[in-house]
Amino acid sequence: IFFMGVHVVMGQILNARGKFGAMMWTPVLNNIVMIITFGLFIWVYGTSAESRMGVDTIPPEGVRLLGIGTLLGLVVQALAMIPYLREAGFRFRPRFDWKGHGLGKTVKLAKWTVLFVLANQAGVLVVTQLATAAGKLSDKDGTGFLAYSNAQLIWGMPQAIITVSVMAALLPRISRAAHDNDPGAVRDDISQGLRNSAVAIVPVAFTFLALGLPMCTLLYASSGAEAARSMGFILMAFALGLIPYSVQYVVLRGFYAYEDTRTPFYNTVIVAAVNAAASALCYVVLPARWAVVGMAFSYGLAYAVGVGVAWRRLRTRLGGDLDGAHVVRTYARLCMAAVPAALVGGGVGYAILELLGSGAAGSLAALVCGGIVLLGIFFVAAKKMRIEEVNGLVGMVRGRLGR
Repeated sequence: IFFMGVHVVMGQILNARGKFGAMMWTPVLNNIVMIITFGLFIWVYGTSAESRMGVDTIPPEGVRLLGIGTLLGLVVQALAMIPYLREAGFRFRPRFDWKGHGLGKTVKLAKWTVLFVLANQAGVLVVTQLATAAGKLSDKDGTGFLAYSNAQLIWGMPQAIITVSVMAALLPRISRAAHDNDPGAVRDDISQGLRNSAVAIVPVAFTFLALGLPMCTLLYASSGAEAARSMGFILMAFALGLIPYSVQYVVLRGFYAYEDTRTPFYNTVIVAAVNAAASALCYVVLPARWAVVGMAFSYGLAYAVGVGVAWRRLRTRLGGDLDGAHVVRTYARLCMAAVPAALVGGGVGYAILELLGSGAAGSLAALVCGGIVLLGIFFVAAKKMRIEEVNGLVGMVRGRLGR
């Protein structure tokens, strides 16, 4: 936890100085260390399908191996930032003059951030208990909380890679505009962040919806065919929720730019409450086999409600419009391009699964071929519809490839 915090602080220092690359790529080093750690774990204990080992049955030596590997990965990730800090002109010097540097204000802001985390975790706790109970009631593999977590892990990756990266570059500019009391500039940058991230988030969300099944039968094949298929259905239920989840992240940056951490806390309380209530309803109403699928859908629904609340509050904060017409038009046109692409790409993928089966080869072929068709149709449709953000992205890629 300490080294994770150190990495974030170093990254924010670099972001404030206009250096964004290090914070984006240094987690790759952490991932490499973690891959080696998990490889050692599998070498010693075997895969989950071979060992039938659960979280509560991992031996103490295995827990220590995972803990040491996790720590080492975070240490490497943090230390790799130091050369970039030096290059940016930052020097480490101990400071003991505590007063007059805004630490009291920082603590006050952090109070609401801690409450934000607690509110979010309260919702997670409810869903964890419900999903675990549903898994115990079901006679099918891959219908409990572990399956929910595995599907959510895939689902959250585009957000971490795309939306977070876009906003890491924009947030210093948004914060400067907020400090200069320029709500128009804040609005324009929030709009840009929403539209730029949507270019990738929308087609990825529809890809999860159309090809979630072969994606999970390929990635989680070691869990067994039935469990992997169940995770595929859960991923498909999560899929479209990626859009409001991404929008919520961008909109909340507007409040943080004004050093307002209280409003995001209240917004998270609403999201957590809706998620918990909708998940409880799924647990009661749906068969145990499908309860967790419903909970995955509820997650996106909760963020859609949260976006509605946060949008109105930020619009009021900025004293007018949030460029809503432009943003909504962009998202609507991206969805119009993505729907036929998902239908055709998904159809190709499932046809290949029927032909080759859902083994590794069939799943890989379905995912690759279906994905190529889906993305191809999406970009052709977007070009025909003259969606400026997509055309700008394609032009940028062509320019770089031509160098």
